[in-house]
Amino acid sequence: MRKALSLLFIALALLGNSQEQPTSFTLQDAIDYALENNRQAKNAARDIDAAKQQKWETTATGLPQLNATVNYQNFLKQQVSLLPNEFFDPFSQIRNLDEYYSELSSPTGIPEIQPGFTEVIFGTKQNVNATATLSQLIFDGSYLVGLQSAKVFLEISKNAKDKTDLEVRKGVINAYGNVLLSEESVIIYEKNIAVLQKNLDETTKIYENGLEEEESVEQLQITLSNLESGLNNAKRLRGIAYQMFNITLGIDYNTDVTLTENLEDLAEKNISLETLTQENDITSTVDYKIAENDKRSKELLLKLEKSKALPQLSAYINGGYLGFGDDFSFLERQQDWAGFSSFGFNLNLPIFSSGGRSAATQRAKINLEKSKDELTETEQRLKLEIETAKSNYKFATEDYNNKKQNLALAERIERKNQTKFFEGIGSSFELRQAQTQLYSAQQELLKAMLDVINTKAELETLTNQTTTF
Repeated sequence: MRKALSLLFIALALLGNSQEQPTSFTLQDAIDYALENNRQAKNAARDIDAAKQQKWETTATGLPQLNATVNYQNFLKQQVSLLPNEFFDPFSQIRNLDEYYSELSSPTGIPEIQPGFTEVIFGTKQNVNATATLSQLIFDGSYLVGLQSAKVFLEISKNAKDKTDLEVRKGVINAYGNVLLSEESVIIYEKNIAVLQKNLDETTKIYENGLEEEESVEQLQITLSNLESGLNNAKRLRGIAYQMFNITLGIDYNTDVTLTENLEDLAEKNISLETLTQENDITSTVDYKIAENDKRSKELLLKLEKSKALPQLSAYINGGYLGFGDDFSFLERQQDWAGFSSFGFNLNLPIFSSGGRSAATQRAKINLEKSKDELTETEQRLKLEIETAKSNYKFATEDYNNKKQNLALAERIERKNQTKFFEGIGSSFELRQAQTQLYSAQQELLKAMLDVINTKAELETLTNQTTTF
């Protein structure tokens, strides 16, 4: 028994481990994981499944429908009806024989009956009516339009899923880059602080020996204090960047994850000037497809309003049984049941709506014209956005190369000023300026790397031409 339980626990442990989420990601791994687990992506996939169900729901309305009803009635007090007395006894209300004979001798020879009614109850106290009806739609213009609309709605849901996937992909790239940026920022701050602390210690010793002014020490202390404040902020931003990355992937925001790529390598991978020379087909973009589907849906709404002027024809056949009794004996074998059945057609002819259908049709036409203009507007806007995205991407790549050169120059200038300062031919103010310029150049290069990654992601999102990392 213990052996069997041990094997069960081992199997459960292995199963739990096989279902654990990954904690180490390349950028492509992160994108693939998010497309499966991001909450917006999952809901977009559910929307497609719901659209498929709605398509079948619409289709099923034109297929045979079978319904059954069972109606049980128990009259707590049965309804009374009145029947004339002569229905039971034509002589019951004759006043007397003399009157009777005198009335016999009347020209008509028919005795006069005194008015009066008798209370009677028709039917039994309890009854059961069980009916089954099979109906079939034969012709309905709105049903045909509904089938077309269901297909368009499914296409809209698929396009929305594609749009969501593109946005999720871009969001993952941005979040991944932000994490790498924050990590690099922390590393740079720590390196700069280590170098500056060493300079401060050396300068302090020189000052204590009377070979340096106190201002030099104070200048370095100011710079060090600023760096330490920047480091603390960078660490806080790093934690937030990781949490945002986790949320984008669809995992708990406090999960510890590791990113296996670095910012510079990722920036170099994303420099591809061929992307700028590609001819982009606007009609293949998701935004254009969504606008086109909107126009198509407006066309179908116009057809729907027009179809409401067409007749509707359906057929049915039903059958059932009736049971009666003063007591509840419907479950007994000797209960008598009376069967019935019928078939027929239902024809609905729209004749006059006081202009309501015409107004609805005209409104649908107006909405269709609006959607046509919106499609043209989307086409023009996409062309402009793609050209803008290409310009931003080109600038990002150029700026990246420029910032690399600036950083190399800033490092050289800082080293020269540091040498001059410790040799006594440079001032502390000049050294601080050189250090501040170096720190700015470092941060600007990190931002330029991130801009290369993000601007390319934006361009790929607009053109729906994604690449694999």
